[in-house]
Amino acid sequence: MIHDLTTGNVAKELIIFSLPFILSQFLQTLYGLVDMIIIGQFVGHVGLAAVSIGGDMLSMYTFLVVGFASAGQVIIAQYVGMGDYESVSRTIGTFSTFIMAMGVFFTAVGFIFGETFLRWLNVPPEAHDQAYAYTMVCYTGTIFIFGYNIVSAILRGMGDSKTPFVFIAVATAVNVILDLLFIAVMGLDAFGAALATVTGQAVAFISAVIYLMRKREAFGFDFKLKSFRIDPSLLKVILRLGIPMSIQSCAIGFSELVVHSFVNSYGVVAAAVNGVGNKLGAVARIITGALHTAGATMVGQNFAARKLDRVSRVAGVIAFISLTFAVILSVLMILFPEQIFSIFDDSPAVLEMAHMYVVIAVVNFMGYASRSPFIAVINGIGHARLSFIIGVIDSFVARLGIAILLGYVFNMGIMGFWLGGVLGGYAYTVIGGIYYFSGKWKTRPLAVS
Repeated sequence: MIHDLTTGNVAKELIIFSLPFILSQFLQTLYGLVDMIIIGQFVGHVGLAAVSIGGDMLSMYTFLVVGFASAGQVIIAQYVGMGDYESVSRTIGTFSTFIMAMGVFFTAVGFIFGETFLRWLNVPPEAHDQAYAYTMVCYTGTIFIFGYNIVSAILRGMGDSKTPFVFIAVATAVNVILDLLFIAVMGLDAFGAALATVTGQAVAFISAVIYLMRKREAFGFDFKLKSFRIDPSLLKVILRLGIPMSIQSCAIGFSELVVHSFVNSYGVVAAAVNGVGNKLGAVARIITGALHTAGATMVGQNFAARKLDRVSRVAGVIAFISLTFAVILSVLMILFPEQIFSIFDDSPAVLEMAHMYVVIAVVNFMGYASRSPFIAVINGIGHARLSFIIGVIDSFVARLGIAILLGYVFNMGIMGFWLGGVLGGYAYTVIGGIYYFSGKWKTRPLAVS
């Protein structure tokens, strides 16, 4: 089950290895889009606003666990690059126990403070009840989100990008079928969308655990209770990398929530357009996110093997593919804004505001593409401190600062908030680019040393 990514043609290896990531990102994006499309067509922009706002709140949990999952993936990848498979096994046990404990804790937090969180987001009154129902149901699925990220991090760190795709495919199929049943047939609105999503997540997680248990000999983890004991030295490494990565992810997510709360104050139509815009950004991440996630594993293995020229080639291939995809999306958005937004909601008010969002979407697409290679390198070498610093600057200096400056000081209103929200992401492009081209990353010690 372990795939050595330190040999062979870099472009070919990256494309082959990242293809399941791309397909996984596509399917994850698809079932988010399906929620929005079915809600928009059968419930309208009130339902769109509710699901969008509820999704914003729940995304904070995803940001949190993805930070720690990235840390686990990098640690496993570097041990694989070193050929230390005994440490891989101990990392799996410690990592799994710690993340599942976090999942239980944050499930309780969601139930206790769910209503408070929605108030902070300035939920339009007419969308409140549906947004509340959506978030409460989704909080029950927190443990499945955390659990699936554990499995994905383990497999991806070992160089297996295909298997997580299979589980996402199963989850997507379940989600689409149940969306149609719960919303279109049974009329359960946002509650039905949430129920379909949680069921799909549960199926993916349970299937993944069954698969790993059946393949336990192939990757050297026996699933005995004692194997899940926390190794203090490994937990220290996971926390050293995971806390900064999670804070970085959560800081960016928090700043996005604040910007979205500014937008939500303009009413339910603005909230609906904002929700569609977020899903369009998710389309951009199909390629860019998959490439920097896959690239981080390739970088981790090659950095540990001290094949630094291959690390540079990985970054170059990621940059070329990401920017090409972003340009294609931008052209489509410029030419067909109404057609794209009408897929979700064809009401005149939403389509009129869609034209305002075109420039925001283009700036956002290019931002995702330009920072993708630097994320892969910084995460792959395990430079959690720099990732944390960039995240804080992105969130509280750039993203929120520019949004407030343009929205309030320059009185640009909703356009100012939108523009500030996407310009902040270029902090990673600028700072990450300077760090990468300086060459200082080449002398960093291994994260697991």
